[in-house]
Amino acid sequence: MEEHGRWPYANGSLHLGHIASLLPGDILARYYRLKGEEVLYVSGSDCNGTPISIRAAQEGTTTEVIAEKYQQEFVEIFKKLGFSYDYYTRTDSTFHHQAVQQIFLDLLEKGFLEEKSTEQTYCERDKRFLPDRFVEGRCPACGANARGDQCDHCSAVLDPLELKGKKCNLCGEKPAIREITHYYFAFDTFSKELEAYVDDAADDKRWRDNAIQFSKRYLREGLRERAITRDLLNGIDVPVEGFEGKKVYVWLEAVAGYLTASQAWGEKHQQSIDAWWKQDSFTKAYYVHGKDNIPFHSIIWPALLSKKGETTSSSSAKR
Repeated sequence: MEEHGRWPYANGSLHLGHIASLLPGDILARYYRLKGEEVLYVSGSDCNGTPISIRAAQEGTTTEVIAEKYQQEFVEIFKKLGFSYDYYTRTDSTFHHQAVQQIFLDLLEKGFLEEKSTEQTYCERDKRFLPDRFVEGRCPACGANARGDQCDHCSAVLDPLELKGKKCNLCGEKPAIREITHYYFAFDTFSKELEAYVDDAADDKRWRDNAIQFSKRYLREGLRERAITRDLLNGIDVPVEGFEGKKVYVWLEAVAGYLTASQAWGEKHQQSIDAWWKQDSFTKAYYVHGKDNIPFHSIIWPALLSKKGETTSSSSAKR
C-alpha cells in the first residue's frame, strides 16, 4: 500500500485543524502496517506555493527564509507528535526540482505541452504578472469571494481572468491585462479516458461519494487546457531556452511531489519504486486530503500520470 498525505504550505504555523486533517493519513498507514502489509507513506512541505510568496512580500523577506522557518517547525512538530512518515521532504529540495524538470521535459518531448500566447493579469503598480492566487475577486459561478485559482465556496476551478471585481492581492489595485507566453497541457484531449477512470472508481466504490460527484461535475462542465508554467518569484525553473525566469506551475509541480518523494525514498534506501508506481503494479494508493483538492487528485494527477506511463488504476481515498 502506498499512501500520500497532503502537503502543508510552509507559509505559517500549523494549528489544530491542520493536524486533524493530517492524522487520518497517519492512522491509515499504521493500520496497514499492523495488518502486515508493506507501506510507503510519503509527504512533505509545499515550499514553492504562491502563499509563501505572498507571506514573504507581506513580511518584507524572502521566500527562502519563510520556507526554511516553517519547514523546520513542521518537522519538529511531526516528530513530537509521533507521525510515522517513511519519508518527509520539501518541494524546494534539489532532488524535487531536478525530478520535476525531467517530468516536464518528458511531457514536452512526447508532445503533450504546447507553447501558447494568452492574456494574463498584470499589476502596473508592482510591475509583475499576477498568477492565480495573486488575484482575488468574486467567483463567476457563485458570487463568493474567491482566489484566482479556485473558489473555496463552490469548489469551481478558476482562471484569474474569470473573476469579477479583480484586484491584486499585494497592493489591492485593479490589475491590467497583458499578453504573455506559457506552456499549456491539453487536459481536454482525453476527457473520455478520465470519464472511464472515474466511472470505474464509482463502480468499484473506491472513492468517497463526494469525490465521485465532484469529479463527474468537472468532467460534465468540460475540461480545459491549463497553463503548466507561470511567472513566479519562487519555484522550479522551466528547463527550456527562452523561458528564463518562468516556473513550472502547481498543476504539475505540486502533485508530482508524490512521485518525486517516492523516488527520493528509493534513492535513499537503494530500492526500486517500480512495485509502487508502474501500471502493472498491484499497489493500492491512497491520497488523503480535503475536498478542495479533489480535482487535482482525481483529474489532473491521473491525466499527468497516464501521459508519463505511470499507474492511474490504483484506489484513492478522499476526505
